[in-house]
Amino acid sequence: MSDALKHECGIALLRLKKPLEYYKEKYGTAFYGVQKMYLLMEKQHNRGQDGAGLASIKLDVEPGERYISRVRSNQTQPIQDIFAQINQRINEEMEQHPEYQHDVAAQKANIPYIGELFLGHVRYGTFGKNSIESVHPFLRQNNWMHRNLIVAGNFNMTNVKELFEDLVRLGQHPKQMADTVTVMEKIGHFLDDEVTDLYQECKNDGLSKREASPVIAEKLNIGRILRRASKNWDGGYAMAGLLGHGDAFVTRDPAGIRPAFYYQDDEIVVVASERPVIQTVFNVPFEEIKEITPGHAIIVKKDGRVIDEQIREALPLKACSFERIYFSRGSDAEIYQERKNLGKLIMPAVLDAVNDDTDNTVFSYIPNTAETSFYGMVEAANDFLNQRKIADILANKESLSAEKLQEILSVKLRSEKIAIKDVKLRTFITEDSSRDDMVAHVYDVTYGVIKPTDNLVIIDDSIVRGTTLQKSIIKMMDRLNPKKIVIVSSAPQIRYPDCYGIDMAKLEGLVAFRAAMELLKERNLLHIVEEVYQKSKAQENFHDSEVVNYVKEIYAPFTDQEISDKIAQMLTESSVKAEVKIIFQTVENLHKACPKNLGDWYFTGNYPTDGGNRVVNRAFMNFYEGKDARAY
Repeated sequence: MSDALKHECGIALLRLKKPLEYYKEKYGTAFYGVQKMYLLMEKQHNRGQDGAGLASIKLDVEPGERYISRVRSNQTQPIQDIFAQINQRINEEMEQHPEYQHDVAAQKANIPYIGELFLGHVRYGTFGKNSIESVHPFLRQNNWMHRNLIVAGNFNMTNVKELFEDLVRLGQHPKQMADTVTVMEKIGHFLDDEVTDLYQECKNDGLSKREASPVIAEKLNIGRILRRASKNWDGGYAMAGLLGHGDAFVTRDPAGIRPAFYYQDDEIVVVASERPVIQTVFNVPFEEIKEITPGHAIIVKKDGRVIDEQIREALPLKACSFERIYFSRGSDAEIYQERKNLGKLIMPAVLDAVNDDTDNTVFSYIPNTAETSFYGMVEAANDFLNQRKIADILANKESLSAEKLQEILSVKLRSEKIAIKDVKLRTFITEDSSRDDMVAHVYDVTYGVIKPTDNLVIIDDSIVRGTTLQKSIIKMMDRLNPKKIVIVSSAPQIRYPDCYGIDMAKLEGLVAFRAAMELLKERNLLHIVEEVYQKSKAQENFHDSEVVNYVKEIYAPFTDQEISDKIAQMLTESSVKAEVKIIFQTVENLHKACPKNLGDWYFTGNYPTDGGNRVVNRAFMNFYEGKDARAY
């Protein structure tokens, strides 16, 4: 994606079902869990580069022994940083105590992070400062083992204010109004309730506090806690948690917006945000890895039992399509084919843009994440070329010479690596006046392969803000002197904010919205802007279920093509000599390519939860009122 988007997070939960001695004997180390967590997190590096954290729990420790460890980092390479810290602690202990080398019990008792239960997190901060306090996992501490709660998630809530006020009504005093804090405290509140009720039952049965502890661990109803805590959650989430005594859970939102996959056998239970991560790290087949059902939770009890329990009533499945287009690793078998299909399905529009002149067209892609869609586009172009060859052969069959046949068959599609990212350069300068020049040099171009009579087709994952296209890519491609530049987006036009985990919070940041506003101005339709504002304003005190997305009316007067053409005009600066055309995927073709991930609210404005409509209207009001604020 030429305009870098930040995804909220990736999670990894691992429970070792066997005693640590088992892993020492079979795999040669009691540090098996730590090693696997490193791989699970590094394989999800694509989901978070602003911060990373890891928490571990040791089961069945004696009172007075530390059983929870946590490390977090917001350094430049956060995953490497936290595991460097972990390895340093382990090495120091092993050097000071050589007798631990073959004593797994001593390792577990004395070395941090050597446990049976782990929760890892990688983070892209979507807003706020990237302070260490913002990095997951979050820890809610208590002297009661059962009340210790560790939480990490891939989520955004649309109704943080409401959730915050719920906590205040419950008598709590949250330290800040943030979804991470409110979600953890809500779970913590009902965890406290459950533990208190169970302890009272044990007390009535004549058990001492110490005798009650294992009974509470066995009877603790995680499903009930999650049902009570999540009752008013509105958002997309894959929420993971560990309890101090050893229970664990991952729960997923009812619309399946955020992804979560799990696998279990007699040695492990593992959950991750992406399926190929589990496939690769544990060498297990695709079909043995399951997706957590939307609205359900996978609960791992301290005794190793795995429970799949419904927590919320399911909504229509609206799994995030951006997961397939861009965020998730393309090595997933289904995602790889879906991305190829995105390229194939947009090819007819590309051929139309170049007047079927594949002889004088060069195909390429930018950035690297668009490569798979590029392969699909090229396959479709080759199919077109082969059909043309067959037609030429049939047209000349009466007088076809060997030379003519060779001439027909020798025609090939022209594809080149046109843009090469200079990995040594980062656009770290934030001031607009300085940044533009830096952006223009992040990519190098390949000279000598484009003729002045050529069309240059470049496929991108999606076009969000258009800044990098305008300031860098179009100008860079124009240096090659093509006749025409065709920018192809494998995703449809992004018209609405996302409020479930992607950093697209402001309408004015979206180039499709800016293009629609320009068209309204040109056609003397600005009264629509005022009408949409008044309608949105009138809904401020409505219940979320009653709110309508009136921002759709901004786009209603125009065809998709009109908006695409206006975007191309806006992003083409006067210094550009080539004709520039921008083509977007259709929503219909997106759904054909990604039939299991139908979440398309950023394209269509059809939000999967009630809170989404409130967010888009609030975003529009912020724009209209000139407020530089997020809508959630």
